[in-house]
Amino acid sequence: MNNIFHFVPIQNYRSSLGYKPLKFKKMKEFLFVFRADYKTMPQASPEQMQANTQRWMNWVAGIAAQGKLVDRGNRLVSTGNVLRSDGIISDGPYTEIKESILGYTLVKAASLAEATGLAKDCPILSFGGNVEIREINAL
Repeated sequence: MNNIFHFVPIQNYRSSLGYKPLKFKKMKEFLFVFRADYKTMPQASPEQMQANTQRWMNWVAGIAAQGKLVDRGNRLVSTGNVLRSDGIISDGPYTEIKESILGYTLVKAASLAEATGLAKDCPILSFGGNVEIREINAL
């Protein structure tokens, strides 16, 4: 019996039509560490504080809308302890260091350059702070 249908494996069919297989970029995780000098931060009125909080929320929401937010993170209080390898505990963070870590966020991106691009609109930059961008090296 003569069959009028010729079955072609789907891979060959797609390539014969000019389709290319989809390649997905492996996303890496990055930590944004927000730093600023508590002593030089401007004192804000309640209205300014609310506006600043809204700017942060909008910035994080923009990253989330791109599907790149892993964890919005949190702010950190200015006090804590430092535990040294010799067992000595001291008040921390170190007061001789000008900048303090104010908070963090986790994002995902294909590269350090892309992650840096996500950080460019961070509100902390508008009042003299900075964002340290570090790739997470998962175990």
